Amino acid sequence: MHYVYIVECNDQTYYTGYTNNVEHRIHLHNTGKGAKYTRCRGPVHLVYYEQFDNKSDALKREYAIKQLTRQQKKELIHNFHE
Repeated sequence: MHYVYIVECNDQTYYTGYTNNVEHRIHLHNTGKGAKYTRCRGPVHLVYYEQFDNKSDALKREYAIKQLTRQQKKELIHNFHE
């Protein structure tokens, strides 16, 4: 499976990424081995994810989420938790 996820960083910013193993990827972010953006902003907390059957669809969705405003991401996360 392929996943697009959003984590909330310690400084309240969001990071959106792609992975095929969410649990492992969050661990990497929290040990300073994930994305450069999250290295000095940890710990991070998983707040949103979507699952896809193929990498292409996941990467397209990752791009689309990255184009959203912060407010739109907050709404996406809020709706995910309802």
